[in-house]
Amino acid sequence: MKFSLEALYNWYRGLLRNPKYRWWVVLGTFLYLVSPFDLAPDIFPIVGQIDDVLLLTLLVSEVSQIAIEGFKARKGNAESTTTQTSEQSTSKAESIDVDAVSVE
Repeated sequence: MKFSLEALYNWYRGLLRNPKYRWWVVLGTFLYLVSPFDLAPDIFPIVGQIDDVLLLTLLVSEVSQIAIEGFKARKGNAESTTTQTSEQSTSKAESIDVDAVSVE
C-alpha cells in the first residue's frame, strides 16, 4: 500500500464532509492537538509544532469551507423562496402577451 499525504488529506476531508462523523473528527482533532502524544512530540522545537500547525490549518480551512457552503445554501433557499413568492404574486395580478420576433 502506497502512503501519500494527498491520500491522508482526502481521507480527513471526506470524514469532515460527512455529517455523521463531522463532530467526532473535530473533537478528535482538538484532543490530538492538546494531548502530549503526537507523531512528532512538541519537545522538539520546530518539528514538534509542524504537525500540530498543519492539522489545525487543515481543520480550520475545511470547517470554514463547510460553513461558507452552508451559508450560501441557506441564502440561496431564502432567495428562491422570496423569488417564487414574488413571481406568484405578479402572475396572479395580470399576464402580458408578447409576440416573438426572430432576430437574424
